[in-house]
Amino acid sequence: MKKIYRQFLAATVALGALVPSVAASDVPFQAEAREILRDSIAMRTVMGYGNVPEFAHYLEDKFLAAGFAREDVTLIPVGETMAMLVRFKGDGRSGKAPIVLSAHLDVVEAIPEDWERDPYTLIEEDGFLFGRGVSDNKFGVAMLATTFLRLKAEGFVPSRDLVIAFSGDEETSMTSTIVLAKRLAEEVKPDFAIVADGGGGLLDEDGKPVSFMVDSAEKTYASYTVTATNPGGHSSLPRKDNAIYDLAKALVKLDAFEFPVMYSDLTLSYFEKSAPLIGGDLGAAMARFAKDPTDKEAAATLRAQPEYVGSTGTTCVATMLKGGHAENALPQSATATVNCRIFPGVGVAKTLETLKGVVANDSLMWAVLDNPTESDASPLRDDVFGAVERAVHSRHAGIPVIPHMASGASDSLHFRAAGIPSYTLTGIFMKAEDEYAHGLNERVPTDNIPGALKMWHDLLTDLAGQ
Repeated sequence: MKKIYRQFLAATVALGALVPSVAASDVPFQAEAREILRDSIAMRTVMGYGNVPEFAHYLEDKFLAAGFAREDVTLIPVGETMAMLVRFKGDGRSGKAPIVLSAHLDVVEAIPEDWERDPYTLIEEDGFLFGRGVSDNKFGVAMLATTFLRLKAEGFVPSRDLVIAFSGDEETSMTSTIVLAKRLAEEVKPDFAIVADGGGGLLDEDGKPVSFMVDSAEKTYASYTVTATNPGGHSSLPRKDNAIYDLAKALVKLDAFEFPVMYSDLTLSYFEKSAPLIGGDLGAAMARFAKDPTDKEAAATLRAQPEYVGSTGTTCVATMLKGGHAENALPQSATATVNCRIFPGVGVAKTLETLKGVVANDSLMWAVLDNPTESDASPLRDDVFGAVERAVHSRHAGIPVIPHMASGASDSLHFRAAGIPSYTLTGIFMKAEDEYAHGLNERVPTDNIPGALKMWHDLLTDLAGQ
């Protein structure tokens, strides 16, 4: 990530100064947003603590007090956690289907003694807000909730329904996300969803905005095990067939294999818009690949960079090994875990077929771990990206808004799988070196509160206004 960051920085000099950003210091409802962020971080909404329902009830009280009807605020218990839906009713004048706005209420665990500050207390220091979930994902929750409260206070009447969908276990099983996705698809039937849990803005070393990413697809996360077995025996009597050696030979073949180059409208747009920011030979390769994805030299240049190889196709890599049972015994079994990030549209089963074909050893046993969820890329809709660009440029004029395919997973994965086009973005702008989501001393720059509130307000009034 830092390498990408440095490349973007070098390119800003070549692009010249951007149009000055619009000040957002006078944006209303900042105090309300900070209060929600503060109170939510104090709730340890980690799996096993049972605190997500407390957070959901807290938000429920906020929405009801703001004037949302009782029937428009719905809590959905799911085991120890909870999801919620909040409908901001429109008058239907646009004739368009609803828009879903989503984020998740849970966070990953933070061990207080490992942190420099209490992770479950919102602390402001040196221009940053610190706390577990301050970026992932309680910032997104606070901004969406506050924007709904502000719009209600302003008397805004949407031209179509706006529906908040907060999940309760995105960081773990995503069970509540699956429940939400099914309910949204069957009952709300939205036009699309915007998920406040990814993408976002990049700042250079001087704190100036460089670009803004919108995740419009996610690669399928799938892990497989491959196992070699053998009768074994005493280590003093070695035999030609050996489970560890058989597995090792298979892994060597996988290491030498590259999946075919793949592309989509999304990835070609990503490379086209990133090329001038990156510059140099790599930027030139991006531009050539965007123009002609059959350019083998350009593809090879991109695939030589770990940051970009995943944007050119499926990747699989061995991540875990287990074998043998005693140092003086021939191994009776050896197993490797192979983790894949599968290009949208390829599929888990087809990827497994490819792996088996590469190894070409029918005696090995393969298995798919868990139940991977597949989803296609969302279309690069002009209405969505046009509104996002206007909202971003009202905050930071002139910066490129770039569609992106994420290698990780968010709630968007299950929304897309349910047939809901989804676009993931946050109102956070920060330097790559300040990204500590899931890590120690998680932080966001304090000025993201007014900036994000302005952006979300502009975006929703654009998409659901006149």
